[in-house]
Amino acid sequence: MTQRDFKSPRLFVDAPLGAGREVALAREQGHYLGNVLRLSASDTVLVFNGRDGEWRAQITGRKRLEQLTPLEQTRPQDPPCDLHLLFAPLKHARLDYMVQKAVEMGASRLTPTLTQFTQVSRINLERMRANAIEAAEQCGILNLPEIDEPLPLTGRLAERDGKRLLVFCDEAAPQASPLAALKEAANDGGLDVLIGPEGGFSEDERAALLAQPRLVRLSLGPRILRADTAAVAALALVQAALGDWT
Repeated sequence: MTQRDFKSPRLFVDAPLGAGREVALAREQGHYLGNVLRLSASDTVLVFNGRDGEWRAQITGRKRLEQLTPLEQTRPQDPPCDLHLLFAPLKHARLDYMVQKAVEMGASRLTPTLTQFTQVSRINLERMRANAIEAAEQCGILNLPEIDEPLPLTGRLAERDGKRLLVFCDEAAPQASPLAALKEAANDGGLDVLIGPEGGFSEDERAALLAQPRLVRLSLGPRILRADTAAVAALALVQAALGDWT
């Protein structure tokens, strides 16, 4: 495993990265580096774009910090974990938390899914992306998740690849060891983890989910979890049993 640098500031840039290839800084990024972190021209930071690995880059600029010049690659790009989180949208602060933790846990796709009892129907996708970038910057992550437009559960089930394993976190499932249930499954086509709304799934929705071709139905224990907590718990279980923690 490549040694990570946890001391240097780290910044996401939406531009190609390569040795000597200059990258313009957005005004807010220059402000952050100069006025918040108190860095100046000739200092270095780590940069990544989700495609070209991580690079050490030198800051340049005269009156203000204007650009970065990548000097050397510190880590190559690693492949993303094929792990998608399907979730009923939540209110702002709790959605922010769930997005950040999902990125930290390795989710490669975030898929808002509208159910009968979903309480929030409008989502700020730019805010979701900003939270994903912040989590990746802070935790040394090289990959950013794809973020889908919201879609009703019926449409989501109709479009998903039936070869992928669907991990259905169901509050009505019989209590049993979730790790044991996951270890009996095979991850050979990708993983979809579904977290419902706090009101749970309707009977029609549950019937449609149970009819999916490759399915693991999980209970997350004897306590009812808030949806953002359930997402973290489910992702940890899946990564431990079938994901890249193994």
